[in-house]
Amino acid sequence: MGIVNIDDELHDQIRKASAVACRSINAQAAFWIRIGMLCEMNPTLTFNEIVARELRAAGVEAPAVRTASA
Repeated sequence: MGIVNIDDELHDQIRKASAVACRSINAQAAFWIRIGMLCEMNPTLTFNEIVARELRAAGVEAPAVRTASA
């Protein structure tokens, strides 16, 4: 494991996002790095498609969302 130098403004944004996502600051930074790498490697996929693909690969099965009837 190494040290990554980031500017103070980005660190502040990571800290704020980590609180919202209930992740540690390191876990939030790792998530953003991983998603960014996957986005660069798969430019035709949307963020949601990438996250869904990663969840499926991890064995996560989300239940179908029910929509309200008119």
